[in-house]
Amino acid sequence: MSHNPFYLPFFISIDPPSRPAPTPFPDSKPAEDERQVTEFRQQAQARSSKNFEFSPKLPNPFPQSSGSGIKISDRSSLRERDSESETVRGECDNVDGNHRMGFTGSGDDILQIMERFFQPKRKSIPNSSTSSCGSSPATDSSRAQELLNNTKKSRAQLNVDDLVSDPGKRPPIESYDPKIRDVVRMAYLEKGPCQPYEHDFPRRPMENDNRCFRKEWFSEFHWLEYSIEKDAAYCLHCYLFKPDRGSQGGGHIFTKTGFRNWKHKKTLKDHVGLFDSSHNQDFAKCTNLMNQKQSISYVISSQSSSQQQSYRTRLTAVLDCTRLLLMQGLSFRGHDESEESLNRGNPIEVLNWYAARCKEIKEVLFSNAPGNDQMTSPTIQKDLINCCAVETTRAIINEIGDSLFSILVDEARDNSMKEQMAVVLRFVDKSGRVKERFLGISHVTDTCAQSLKDAINAIFPTHGLSISSLRGQGYDGASNMSGEFNGLKALILRENPHAMYVHCFAHQLQLAIVSVARRNCMVGDFLDVLAIIVNLVGASCKRVDALRTSYQANILEKLNTGELIGGSGQFQEMSLARPGDTRWGSHLLTVTRFINMFNAIIDVLENISEDAVHSDQKSLALRQMNNMQDFEFVFSLHFMFEILAITDDLSQALQKKDQDIQNAMRLLNLCKCALQNLRENGWDTLFSRVIEFCVDRHILVPNMEDIVVVKGRPRRVAQQVTYFHRFYVDLYCHVIDSILQELNDRFPETTTELFTCISCLSPRDSFAAFDKDKLLRFAQFYPLDFNSEELLLLRPQLDKFLLLVRMDEAFFNLNSISWVAQKLIETRSSCYFPLDYRLLTLALILPVATASVERVFSAMNLIKSDLRNKMGDIWLNDNLLSKFTVTE
Repeated sequence: MSHNPFYLPFFISIDPPSRPAPTPFPDSKPAEDERQVTEFRQQAQARSSKNFEFSPKLPNPFPQSSGSGIKISDRSSLRERDSESETVRGECDNVDGNHRMGFTGSGDDILQIMERFFQPKRKSIPNSSTSSCGSSPATDSSRAQELLNNTKKSRAQLNVDDLVSDPGKRPPIESYDPKIRDVVRMAYLEKGPCQPYEHDFPRRPMENDNRCFRKEWFSEFHWLEYSIEKDAAYCLHCYLFKPDRGSQGGGHIFTKTGFRNWKHKKTLKDHVGLFDSSHNQDFAKCTNLMNQKQSISYVISSQSSSQQQSYRTRLTAVLDCTRLLLMQGLSFRGHDESEESLNRGNPIEVLNWYAARCKEIKEVLFSNAPGNDQMTSPTIQKDLINCCAVETTRAIINEIGDSLFSILVDEARDNSMKEQMAVVLRFVDKSGRVKERFLGISHVTDTCAQSLKDAINAIFPTHGLSISSLRGQGYDGASNMSGEFNGLKALILRENPHAMYVHCFAHQLQLAIVSVARRNCMVGDFLDVLAIIVNLVGASCKRVDALRTSYQANILEKLNTGELIGGSGQFQEMSLARPGDTRWGSHLLTVTRFINMFNAIIDVLENISEDAVHSDQKSLALRQMNNMQDFEFVFSLHFMFEILAITDDLSQALQKKDQDIQNAMRLLNLCKCALQNLRENGWDTLFSRVIEFCVDRHILVPNMEDIVVVKGRPRRVAQQVTYFHRFYVDLYCHVIDSILQELNDRFPETTTELFTCISCLSPRDSFAAFDKDKLLRFAQFYPLDFNSEELLLLRPQLDKFLLLVRMDEAFFNLNSISWVAQKLIETRSSCYFPLDYRLLTLALILPVATASVERVFSAMNLIKSDLRNKMGDIWLNDNLLSKFTVTE
């Protein structure tokens, strides 16, 4: 098979370029016969299109850009067609290989592109004077040798101005590094052939006459060059592209030796030859090199822009779907993700839904995306979520900055029976607001204090945190947490004595209620009966359905009789709630449901006592029905509702993220006052409500003056008291007093010196509790934050601070310390009172409750469910971090 002289292995010109190609010889004069040049180019393009027609069966390694007019064929297939000529193929590869690196353009632009891919090994060659054909031979030779040495050392360093113009002194084109060879070629083509029109060409004897080079030849042969030093003519095109083939194609006369036979001008025409001559092949290569529309680098650059835009659109769509799944805590894997599956998993199904409603998204997803850039594989999903988690953690650390912070820690068991430790940081941001941010979750094999401390020591350095910046720690009351000698609290205090420990207020409140309930026999029996009835009624779906049906019937009856007034959102379907000693507010919910569904529960128990299969179930239901219809049960039910309603308000307030210790102590005191008021003034109201409830349900109400034998003792030694004494003294007053005593015992912070000092920062009643001496004492608790000089400056600054907050209207009617800190930032007063603001910050970062940690465990149970119990620890941590960021 004959070889096509215009073969270029990577690109084929199909359509004419949208703009004319730049002239490769800007310094030359127009040729006399422009028609010959035009015909030659047309023949070259026609021959190239005919012999190298693009085959649609070949894979297309580069997508076609709209309007480019260029098609790309497979390189290996084209090479197979030219296996007969290894030398030509190697030469073409050298020509085209540099196109793939993006070396199109001129001069400095090409060098800038090259510097992106190659690291220079030394400084660039210093600029010298512009070369010309008339420069001295010694200067040009030394510059050429220097350029050649530097190009051998570096692939990227090339100063176009240092290229030698005189063709007789140029180094061979093969001496340049292949990586920059095309850059050199383009530089020479842009400069044009060396044609010194004004030179006085010397004459030399030739046979019987003296001959010289004629400058008219420059116009006739646009490729012709003249060397002043060697008095010889050269061909620019052949110098740039002609391979070393010995004497083939005229040898080295027009590339290295030089043409000097001025008598035989016919030799110049013979050098051009026919359209498939070696010279014309080199000319076609020069034309293609300078035509950017035909360059593979142009195709790549034009395609990369559209591909980058498609990639961004695809990435944005995948991230949007990922955020949705993270926010909802949904899984990222499907049971069958094949194309034939009806449910390919949440990510793919959400993307399909998204693509069906957005044409822009559909154009870049699935079949319209490259096979290796689908962005739906599990590895990519994990990488995306891990990137989200890393950026989230980085944002949290940047938000903290160099501020002081407190730590909230707790551990819980996940669905795969692993102990997970969650860490939450509490700090004050730059706007003065209290923030609690989830830092991460860590698997611990042991829940002893030292294991937890080691896990914290591993987490902190990872995020650039230090225990020396801790100013507070909040845990529950477990011994491994709050132990005085070997607990986590003690271990951290040994390393940092200024990390003040605060037992979670919400845990203490719940423990106080449970402790009182178990201490009083009547309340303990009452809670036991509640638990038995909840288990009995909720034992089967049939009983739960009967309970709901009976409740709906009672509601409809009362609505028809006018006892109840309907409204939006009222009388929703409900069932009994199971109480839990460790679930905040669960007892109040259970008691409330019993009051509302009392009649329905009696009906279900009656049905069980009559229709149950087993006799033990019948007897159990009958006993519980009798217990519920007893006055003591009804009184305990309403009485515990009053108690739990008061403490539940405090529990809900303590669970707020921005709750500060001073406001928590104020709410605790308010709760104590409400309980004391209930003890002194609430009996009559409660008793009348209980009697009304019993009369409506036909429950016998005893005479309060009758004698009753106290249960739990033999009758011969039993104490006989009246019903009034039993319910008022033994139950009502005893339980309230016990709760008050328990709150005082479990909240000693209200009487400690530290919290007494913090209470002086309260803004209520125009800072009526402000005490300068106590605030100075508060600063002395933190010697690392207040040195001796700052303690002296703090006293006068406190005086000015008190004047400011009592004079400026911005500080009027504030309810908490956090609002004072925010107002100082808003009014830019924190710059004038830095020590006072530091005091406020130390008071705000003290933890109040570990509710944020409990929320983490709730989210963990949603994410790592029974169906997803094989999640790894890193995957679980990334999901939790991303979920909390999205939801917040």
